[in-house]
Parts: sequence; structure tokens; C-alpha cells
Amino acid sequence: MLSLISFLAVLSILVLVHEFGHFIAAKRAGVRVEKFSFGFGPKLVGIKRGDTEYLISLIPLGGYIKMAGDDPSEELKHEPWEFLSQGILNRFNIIFAGPALNYILAFLIFSVIFMFGSPTMTTEVGGLLKDYPAQKSGILVGDRIKAVDGVRVKYWEDMTEMIHNHAKARMVLSLERAGKPLDIELDPVVRETKDIFGRHSRIALVGISPSQSIESVRYGFLESLWMGGRKLIQLTSITYKALWSMIIGQLSVKESMTGPIGIFMITGQAAKLGFIYIFHLMGILSASLAIFNLLPLPILDGGHILFLLLEKLRGKPLSLKAQEAVANVGITFLILLTVFIFYNDIMKFGIADKVSGLFKK
Repeated sequence: MLSLISFLAVLSILVLVHEFGHFIAAKRAGVRVEKFSFGFGPKLVGIKRGDTEYLISLIPLGGYIKMAGDDPSEELKHEPWEFLSQGILNRFNIIFAGPALNYILAFLIFSVIFMFGSPTMTTEVGGLLKDYPAQKSGILVGDRIKAVDGVRVKYWEDMTEMIHNHAKARMVLSLERAGKPLDIELDPVVRETKDIFGRHSRIALVGISPSQSIESVRYGFLESLWMGGRKLIQLTSITYKALWSMIIGQLSVKESMTGPIGIFMITGQAAKLGFIYIFHLMGILSASLAIFNLLPLPILDGGHILFLLLEKLRGKPLSLKAQEAVANVGITFLILLTVFIFYNDIMKFGIADKVSGLFKK
């Protein structure tokens, strides 16, 4: 139940923020928004304010807006309050505002987390791998690593990055054990590995794992904004690199993509860890939603922007027949992708086995 509530809450907030971006931009351009719905499917309740009917619909998975004159198959009245009667720039602003607001939300979430406390693992050793250098050199569970080759480290992520990049020579780990300092020399094990993009690299390993020791790291207001922006840029860069790696075959689509089922499972796990974790996940998903929607695929915001670009270059929009043909191809592709992702999630998370087990009982 916690997983379900968290999943519905996160997804609804993100999609509503997206649609609110379209809504605000449409209102500013003078376009009539006929409907703004929380959820999909049959209307449960609704109230009309001005030209807009605000709805709560049966299926609580996000929402949608309906603008006047946004269907190219319908006859336009060529009124200024119709979407398709607007100029290219206004239509671009309305379309782009949805992903933009998701992107802004992600930035704000990351910045707030850095400002009020980002959970970060300390350098306390929680486990030792058998026959690896750390165990052989006498490092013990509970030791806290204070420096690598004289360079002070405070958090696990910084420490592991330094160790992984130390693939050529002996290193010195400065520890704190029972309040007393201790230096240990060891030779790391160098392994060939693949990064998240499928590229081969060499990293140094000493054979330690983190403990459950967590510190809440806070930053000042301006530094938090900078850190939030940097995290968003890094996430965007990694996402586009991963998409390109999947396109050229360096990265497995099966292993890299997840859908609603996977998000449901991940959201449930984050909710069990606490609010800050689900808040962080919301930021990642909000940025991902913006990035995905800006892909130049028909029926996505990026596809509509691509049509606007072609209209600008040609001096006139694509014919209705051409738009329908491209949209049909896009819809078919997205349906096939959705089926694949659902199937992949079912197999990845063992849902098929769980369901069959229930029937056997």
C-alpha cells in the first residue's frame, strides 16, 4: 500500500506539473484551455471557472489539458484564442513549457535537498571482501578512512573515486580506529570493467564496502543552487549519453530501461527509506520526464517542436495527411516500446513468478 500511494503521488505530481506548464503558457498566449484534468478517463467531479473546466477523473495517473483549436483534423475558426491559430513562437512556448517546468522542478528539488540535508555515506568500513588487499593488510570493519595518499576524504563517494583512479602504484590509507590514527600501505587489485555506457576501463579495488553510517550534508543557499544545477546538468548529460549508447548498441536497452512497473518498485523502496529519498527520486524522475518528452518523436513534445521547425523552414505546416502518417508511425513505435518495457519489467522484477506462486497457493 505504501508503494502504491507513493507511486501514484509521485507520478501524479510530475505529470500535473508538466501539464501546468502547458496550461500557464497557453493562458499567457491567450489560448483557451477548455479542460484541465487531474487523472484520466471518466470524469468524477468538475467545476468550471471562466473558459476552463477543472476535472478530477477516475484514473489518478497524472492529468492532461485540452486547448481550443489544438486538433488539426478539426476546422479552425481562425480566432486568436485557438492554439493552431497562434504563431510558431507562441506554439513553441506552449509546447516547451511542459518539459521546462519539469526541469525547473528537478532543479528546485535538488537544490532544496542540498540546502536542508543530503544523506551521504561516511567513509566507515562496513564490510571486507575475502582475500582482497584491505582484509590482507589488516583493515577492520568499523575503521574510518580519513585520507588516501595524504588527501583527506570525508564521504564514501569521494573516497572510492580516488581509490578507483589509483591503478598504478601502492597507496596509503590513513584510518581512524577507536579514536586513534593509523596508516596502512597496500597494493590495490586492478580489474577490467565496463562503465554504465559499456566502455572498458581499468579501476583499482581494495575490497571494502560501506557501513550504514550516514551523515546529513548541508550547504549554503547559493552553493545549494549551484550544486542543484550541477547535478541536473550531470543527470542530463548521463541520460543523453545513455540514450545514444543504446542507439549505437553499446548499452543494453533491456538492462537500461524501465517503465511504470520498475518505477513502482523503485518508488516503494525509496518510500521505505524515508521522505528525503523519495523526494530525491522525484527530482530524478522529473528531469527524466522532461528529457524524454523533448525527444523528437511524434506525439511527444519534442515531436511537436520538430513539426514547428519544419513549418518554419517550409513556410507552411506539413499536410494533415503527412502529420497523421508520421503520428501513426510514432504511436506504433511507442506502443511497441511500451510493451517491451512492460515485459522487461515483469521479467526483471520477477513479477511473473510471484503471480504464478500466488495461484499455486
